[in-house]
Amino acid sequence: MPTPAQPRPLEQNGLELVGHSDLGGRGDGMQVMRNGDVLYVGHMGDFGVGTSVVDIADPARPKVLRQISVPKGTHSHKVQLADGLLLANHEQYPYRVGVPESTGLLVYDVTMPADPRQIGFLPIDGLGVHRIWFAGGRFAYASAREKGYRNRILIVVDLEDPTNPRLASRWWWPGQREADAEPVADNSDIGAHHVIVKGDRAYGGYFDAGAVVYSVGGDGALDLISSLSWAERSGGHPHTHTALPLGDRKLLVVTDEAIEPDCKGARKDIHLVDISDETRPKEISRFPVPVGDYCSRGLRFGPHNLHENRPGTFSSDRIVFATYFNAGLRVYDTGDPLHPKEIASYVPEAPARQQAIQLNDVLVGADGLIFVTDRVRGGLYILRRV
Repeated sequence: MPTPAQPRPLEQNGLELVGHSDLGGRGDGMQVMRNGDVLYVGHMGDFGVGTSVVDIADPARPKVLRQISVPKGTHSHKVQLADGLLLANHEQYPYRVGVPESTGLLVYDVTMPADPRQIGFLPIDGLGVHRIWFAGGRFAYASAREKGYRNRILIVVDLEDPTNPRLASRWWWPGQREADAEPVADNSDIGAHHVIVKGDRAYGGYFDAGAVVYSVGGDGALDLISSLSWAERSGGHPHTHTALPLGDRKLLVVTDEAIEPDCKGARKDIHLVDISDETRPKEISRFPVPVGDYCSRGLRFGPHNLHENRPGTFSSDRIVFATYFNAGLRVYDTGDPLHPKEIASYVPEAPARQQAIQLNDVLVGADGLIFVTDRVRGGLYILRRV
């Protein structure tokens, strides 16, 4: 059987396409996790799919094995994999529209990688779970929209018994809880995105509140150490999204999320933040912005997700992989922290009936394979460095 025609690159520097899947014509791909020769791909929810199970034994010819559907008014666009468990979210979708049939956190047994089997579920009273961090052990960390709180807060989930996950604790920015004496301002966009946990520290983005640093207690609970926001400087809402620690260098790579289309809204950047004094983080540089006609291409242009150096994947304290929506995938070298530089990039053509590519999430395997998704209909792209 011949290999299907591959998407062409619009821009290509130091990266090449290995394989591609439109995920059975349901190509609204989101977060990716890898379990040997199997990928789990979350979906935005526009085609009624929650998670695709994809065989990549031959990465040049990925094959969809199974697609798990989602309840009405719900999507399941985030996945996390560790300890033979796959976690996935249920959240209201489309956002701010209707009442979702299911909201919470799903737990699957994936000891048989190609056949996820649901064994647990943590219901959330509200609009559901957004993004999750779980790298093994007892606790998972997630952002959630619960009743009684404004916007997303952070929750800690106890998985000691994965068939019966329970809510262990919450953390919210002062004023997010409806019962707080001083509510956050009506025009603010303060809300959790997610955290990355490293040892007894957690690092995250909290939209207008910026990058946040937490201590992690023995019971998994979070305690704020410091935060750093550039919302005022940006002239609007930067939607600060991810904070990635770079090994032991006392540096965080922090992304803002380009939510508004056509380069509207506040400036969005990738920041390098010095946390050598973690009580007083400071920005020391910003990554170079891709140069081109991206604002005129349409849809979103700007940073979003990072490869998060998860256990068992490619890990570097210097090289950073970032999705940039219609500017594709960008790769940076932070060897000189005052002058990060771009060293590779890949922008595929958009699929038919899509204005521009919207590369959304990225996972880099220990073997060098790079898995990137398009959030609209482009599906899954498998790349490697050359």
